[in-house]
Amino acid sequence: MPPDLTISSLRRRYLCGELSPPALVEELLEQLAGEDHHRVWISRLDADALRSHARALEGKDIASLPLYGIPFAIKDNIDLAGLPTTAGCPAYAYTPVESASVVRRLIDAGAIPLGKTNLDQFATGLNGTRSPYGACRNAFNPDYISGGSSSGSAVAVALGLASFALGTDTAGSGRVPAAFNNLIGHKPSCGALSTRGVVPACRSLDAVSIFALTAEDAERVLAVTAGFDSEDPFSRPLMPHGFDFGRAAAFRFGVPMAKDLEFFGNAEAARLFGESVEKLKSLGGVPVEIDLTPFLETARLLYGGAWVAERYQAIREFFDARADQVFPPVRDIIAGGKALTAADAFAGQYRLRALKARCDTVWNDIDVLLTPTAGTIYRIEAMRADPIRLNANLGYYTNFMNLLDLAASAVPAGFQADGLPFGVTLIAPPRQDAPLLHLAARLQRKSSDRLGATLQPLPPPDALSLLPSGQIQVAVVGAHLSGLPLNYQLTQRQARLVETTRTAPNYRFYALPDGKRPGLIKVAQGGAAIDCEVWEMPASQFGSFVAGIPAPLGIGKLELADGVTLNGFICEPIGLDAAIDITEHGGWRAWLATRRR
Repeated sequence: MPPDLTISSLRRRYLCGELSPPALVEELLEQLAGEDHHRVWISRLDADALRSHARALEGKDIASLPLYGIPFAIKDNIDLAGLPTTAGCPAYAYTPVESASVVRRLIDAGAIPLGKTNLDQFATGLNGTRSPYGACRNAFNPDYISGGSSSGSAVAVALGLASFALGTDTAGSGRVPAAFNNLIGHKPSCGALSTRGVVPACRSLDAVSIFALTAEDAERVLAVTAGFDSEDPFSRPLMPHGFDFGRAAAFRFGVPMAKDLEFFGNAEAARLFGESVEKLKSLGGVPVEIDLTPFLETARLLYGGAWVAERYQAIREFFDARADQVFPPVRDIIAGGKALTAADAFAGQYRLRALKARCDTVWNDIDVLLTPTAGTIYRIEAMRADPIRLNANLGYYTNFMNLLDLAASAVPAGFQADGLPFGVTLIAPPRQDAPLLHLAARLQRKSSDRLGATLQPLPPPDALSLLPSGQIQVAVVGAHLSGLPLNYQLTQRQARLVETTRTAPNYRFYALPDGKRPGLIKVAQGGAAIDCEVWEMPASQFGSFVAGIPAPLGIGKLELADGVTLNGFICEPIGLDAAIDITEHGGWRAWLATRRR
C-alpha cells in the first residue's frame, strides 16, 4: 500500500525524526520504478536530481519551511528548470532555465519536485485522452478517463506518488480530474497564483490549480503559493476573505433548480449529488434554489465565442507554422479561433458583462453554490469515439467559472455502485478560498474515508487559518445573543453567527445589578462551562463595537470548550458588587427563563 503522503503526516514524521527527506526519496524511487501503466508522467527528475533536492534540506529548520520534504508533481505546461516543457506537444517543447514563479515558491518552502505530468495537449480538453504521450488512465479503473486537462497531476496524487500536484484550470481542468480520482481540486481566485512561467491557454482566464489529498493540504499549498507577482500582469493579491461560511454553524448554499441539473443518464451521479445536498444540510447549510441559466449561458461563451481566439493567440506562431503537429481535436478547436475578429471579441465581452451582472445577484441570497463537478464519467473508448460532444458534457458545470471570476473547490462526494468516485464543487466569489476549503474539509469527511485511490484513511481534521480573513470573532454570553435586545449591535455591523457553544469550565457567571446584563469572570477553581455564541464581523467594524461596551464589561480573551481562545465578553471584578451568582444556570437564556416563571 502506498504510504500516507498527506503533508500533516509527513511533517509529523519529519519533526519526530522518524523520517528524513533522503529516506522518503528512496521510498518514492522504488514506487516510481517500472512501467507507467496509467500514463501519468511525461518526464521525471532522475534519481540523482531527486536525491540532490532531498540533501539540500539537510540541516535546515523544519519548522521554518512549511513544505519541508513534501513531494509534488507539476503539470507539463508549467516550467521546472532543467526539464522540458512540452504542453503535451513534443514539437513545441523547450527547456526553461528558470522555474515558474509558483514552482519556485514551493521549492523555496522546502517542497521536492518529482517531474512533469501528462495533460490534454495545450490544456485543451477535460478528459485526459488528447495527448501524444497516451491517454492518462483513471486511478480507480484504467478503462475510464482520468479527466483533464490536468490528468497526470491528479492521478499522481490519487495513486500516492505525490503529496500534491499543480495543474491549471481555464475550463475545469483542475476540478474534473479531482472528481474522477477522489481528490480535492482547488481552483483559486483568478490571479492569486502567478501564471508567469505557464504556457497559456486563455491567458486572461488561466489559473494555476492545486490537487491534494485533503482540503487542509490544499490550504497549506495555497498559503505558500498565493502572492502578488509584479511581473505577471494578471496577478492579484489574495485579499482577506470575509465571513468564513466554511466554519459557520449556519450558512446558505445554492442548489441548481431541477431543470438545470444534468447527469447525462447517470442515475448514480444524480443519487450522490442528492446525498451531498443532505450532507451540507447536516453541516448547518440552508439550501436555496438557484436558476443556473445565466451561468450555463456564460459557459457556452468559452468555446462557442471569442475566447477561442485567445487559445489561438497563445500559440499563434507555433500553430501557424506547425499545425500538423497538434493533436486532431485540439487542432480543430484552436483553428476555429483564426477567423474571429476584434468585433467578435468586443461582442463577447459585452455579452459576458450582461450575463455576469445577472449571475452576481445570486450572491445576495447565498454564501456558496453547490453543483456536481461533472454530471458523468466516460470510458476512454467512448471518449475517443465522440471527443467533442462528450468533452462538452464534462464542462457543463465548469466552463463558466473563470469567465465570472469565481473561486471553487472540487470535493470527493462518494462512490458510484461500480466503484468510481463522484465529486461536487463548492463555488464562491473571488477571495473566498479559505471558506471554500474549510467547508470542503468538513464535506470531504462526510463523503469519503480514504485518500485518493489508496487505502490510507483520512487523517483527523485540522482547523487551519493560514489565509488572511479580515474578520474578527467575538464570543457573546448575554444581551448580544441571538434574538436578545442588543443583538442588533452585531447584525448592523454585518456580523454573522459562527457557532453556538460553551466556554471552558473555568468561569463564574453573574447577573449584574441592573438585571439587563451578565458578567463573566475566569476563576482558578470552582468554575463551570457557560453557554455562548461566537460571532464574526469585519475587522473594520470591531473598533466601534468595542467602543460601545459600557463598564464594567469589556472585551478580553475567553477560552471555549474546545480549547480555542478568542475575543469575548469579560467583567471587571468591581462590577460584581451586589451581583447575583447564576453560574448554576449555565447561561443567560436559562437565567432569563427562571425570571419569567
